[in-house]
Amino acid sequence: MDYPRSIGTGSKRSDGTGIGTVYPAQAVATDANTTPAIPGYLQDIYRWAYLDNRNARILDRELIVKAILWGQHRRLQQAAFAEIKPGQQVLQAACVYGQFSPALAQHIGSDGHLEVVDVAAVQVNNCRRKLKHYKNAEVRHQNVMHLRGYEVDIACSYFLLHEVPDDCKSDVANVLLDSVRPGGKAVFVDYHKPHWANPLKYFTSLVFETLEPFAKGLWRKEIAEYGGNDERFVWHKEVYFGGLYQKVVATRLN
Repeated sequence: MDYPRSIGTGSKRSDGTGIGTVYPAQAVATDANTTPAIPGYLQDIYRWAYLDNRNARILDRELIVKAILWGQHRRLQQAAFAEIKPGQQVLQAACVYGQFSPALAQHIGSDGHLEVVDVAAVQVNNCRRKLKHYKNAEVRHQNVMHLRGYEVDIACSYFLLHEVPDDCKSDVANVLLDSVRPGGKAVFVDYHKPHWANPLKYFTSLVFETLEPFAKGLWRKEIAEYGGNDERFVWHKEVYFGGLYQKVVATRLN
């Protein structure tokens, strides 16, 4: 389990065995003024982590985030912020436990603007509480899959892709890429297939098999591939902590 999250992906389909449940990539369209439906995968797999108010209060602590990310949270956060300049307009896909969003709002300053989008009311309310003192930030209760007409300097996905079904990863990546104006960037920070000698590789694999059924999609396929290797962008990747984590930056050509 990690710490942000949620996008909408519609209701689940089952093959009748209870095994190998498929979560459709195409969500049911919702009006901007309508409360978005909670997707099936979020109800089934992550309810305890993201939809339960009590658990959300327990998990939403910097210490918890640091422990989950093996002490690499600050480093990875700084890696993401290194791609973002003060004064820029930033779209953050899904809420993030800990102080990531307040730190990002502070980083872009009063001349910048941060908009966080999440489908889960528990996460939206929690994030609004953390950002209440930042006039340059807002939190929208919406399915990120339905974002249209956005044009921002930075679209940021911080540990989101590994928690969405594999057939939705491309949809998420493309929504974010489409929101980036010429000269802007899409910044993805997430898991990566670790080096064979990384001592955490097999433990992480066990955690994924137990708690994160979609995470190994990032072991099998590059984020740039999920984004269709979009030729409007120049792609760059860096890996961290023995290859366990990655930052992928797609810079849109002018």
